[in-house]
Amino acid sequence: MPEGDTVRQVARRLHDALAGKVLTRSDFRVPRYATVDLTGRTVLDVTPRGKHLLTHVEGGLTLHTHLRMDGSWRVFAAGQRWSGGPAHQIRVILATADRTAVGYRLPVVELLRTADDERAVGHLGPDLLGPDWDAEQALANLRADPARPLGEALLDQRNLAGIGNVYKSELCFLLGVTPWLAVGELPADRAAKLPILAKKLLEANRDRPVRRTTGVRGQDLFVYGRAPRPCLRCGTSVRVADQGDGSRERPTYWCPACQRGPAPRPGRPAGGGPRRGRA
Repeated sequence: MPEGDTVRQVARRLHDALAGKVLTRSDFRVPRYATVDLTGRTVLDVTPRGKHLLTHVEGGLTLHTHLRMDGSWRVFAAGQRWSGGPAHQIRVILATADRTAVGYRLPVVELLRTADDERAVGHLGPDLLGPDWDAEQALANLRADPARPLGEALLDQRNLAGIGNVYKSELCFLLGVTPWLAVGELPADRAAKLPILAKKLLEANRDRPVRRTTGVRGQDLFVYGRAPRPCLRCGTSVRVADQGDGSRERPTYWCPACQRGPAPRPGRPAGGGPRRGRA
């Protein structure tokens, strides 16, 4: 799943292609909006909010989309061959005189009044890359449920918006605790560091084509996706296990030597072999 930095890059590409321009084509390929036509309206801006995308259109309308696991927005020049998937996977087409934005496999497509934007994103906590970022509020949100495992709390967009499975694993490694440690057991000095470090990581990667957290040449990430290779710090094999509430399990990576705290509960898949899963 794209994380806050990636979604911001998508928003920038869409904004550069569409903002300030009149739509010459509007095609919604979802039943609810099959008859909607935005042709002739000007796109005002494309704004990211956490992992959500808000495309504001003249006339007080907002196109709300979310990429989740497999969705993508592609931008093509006039006459350029589209390449993002088969035609039956297209959900939205927005075109101007010189650019066409095509949304593939979008699981969330919602057209609402701009005055009602908060209905789509009002539940989100402070956005790590947004103008509403508030480190103290983000930390207070996390601490509101002290018994909750830190990894789960970080993925809850109501606490702070923009962290996905990659940053969850990397943040826990950098803080030296396992993702299964209860939020309330996180040492005070590390808790204070958490929102600052999270913002630093996302800001450092907001303009990069390849996400990096290590500063080590040839090694982009400390633990995510690295099982069973050796930890970059201590050489212990990186491990992986599922973490979640049962309805939404995520592969979670950690170093059992560098990170203090509980391991996965018995019965959860764990080990050193490579795994596939949602990010």
